[in-house]
Amino acid sequence: MTEIVKIKDYNVRKDFYYTETDEWIKLEGMNARIGITDYAQKHLKDIIGIDLPEKGKKIKKGEVLATLDSIKATSEVYAPISGEILDVNETLLESPELMNSDPYESGWIALIKIENNDELNSLLTFEQYVKLLESRK
Repeated sequence: MTEIVKIKDYNVRKDFYYTETDEWIKLEGMNARIGITDYAQKHLKDIIGIDLPEKGKKIKKGEVLATLDSIKATSEVYAPISGEILDVNETLLESPELMNSDPYESGWIALIKIENNDELNSLLTFEQYVKLLESRK
């Protein structure tokens, strides 16, 4: 089981990579599973809907991967890397609250085939993401 560390009031997984916009990446061979962090879901509050990307679509790093609707706001989830969308978590269409209750497992958004491994170098490590969280008010 992967270690989860509590930083302030937020759970952070040690084996994931992160972005400054609070997406996470779990590497699975040449693929990357993507979702939003515990920090992101707590700030969105109750997530009530999602627009998922299309399977087979090519996406570039920084483009909008998905749009989330919460009781607080509509927010965009950005692609942390470029690649082809292999799978999406269609369970979220019926149960978007999984992103609140289990953001690192059943609340994942998309599985992407990594197009450019060099882009992984721009992601935050666990330690770098912890520093980012600690710097936030």
